[in-house]
Amino acid sequence: MELRHLRYFIAVAEELNFSRAAERLHIAQPPLSQQIRDLEIELGVKLFERTKRRVELTTPGKVFLEKSRLALQQVDQAVIAVQKASRGEIGRLVIGFNSSATYSVLPQILHVFREQCPDVELDLQELTTRQQCDRLHYNQIDVGILYLPIESEALSTMAVLQEKLVVAIAETHPLAALPELSIKALSHEPFIMPLHHLGEGLYSQILHFFQQTNFMPNVVQEAIQLQTAISLVAGSVGIALVPASLQNLQRPGVVYKILQEPTPEIEIAVAWRQLDPSPVLQQFVNTVRGIF
Repeated sequence: MELRHLRYFIAVAEELNFSRAAERLHIAQPPLSQQIRDLEIELGVKLFERTKRRVELTTPGKVFLEKSRLALQQVDQAVIAVQKASRGEIGRLVIGFNSSATYSVLPQILHVFREQCPDVELDLQELTTRQQCDRLHYNQIDVGILYLPIESEALSTMAVLQEKLVVAIAETHPLAALPELSIKALSHEPFIMPLHHLGEGLYSQILHFFQQTNFMPNVVQEAIQLQTAISLVAGSVGIALVPASLQNLQRPGVVYKILQEPTPEIEIAVAWRQLDPSPVLQQFVNTVRGIF
């Protein structure tokens, strides 16, 4: 039995007239009649009662009509699903992202991608830059939103945001009253830094800034997540240099100050495996490219 047999049968069952059914199917009537007879022989049941004046469905024919419609509907749905999958419009995507992205690019990316591909299942994982690189290499995530620079010839990257560094300081700190700060004024202040072997991108940029300004920070605490660093700032543990987008994190007890010295551009990028053929991944990358 082939799908065309089901379509022929449904046409005759709906028209209850072989001539009209043949015209609807754009075939001659004799071949259509033969196809229906072959189908009845294969099934071993009579689907139609035929007289010179009328054609009627038998009881088995009525049951077969219902099931045939369901079968063709499922086939049509399968065709649509396959086509969507080939375009990356259905499937599953595991996205790693750093904490800074939640206050900058991530909401917009997710909003637009959800609108374009509502049937894609998203698995979101908050990870450091190093963790994202490791999981990309081991196929544990499909795409990352992380800090540059990274060192990996196996990954492609696309920068989506550049931003300056700002100082996060407790609002009760004496320096908090100043409109902007010089790095020299912070020489005796306790610093909270990113955990250097996990947050390689951000850590390296902050370290490079310190080297350029001949500044030796008094590091008293390391933090994996930027939210943690901001909470420690609020608790007067120390001050922190953070990407400017963290100002969107309105933590009570913390204020943000611009530095007088030019700071490096902190880059957030989308990263993915160069040889990953996933249509869903490509659709995501194209969506991000269209935004930025």
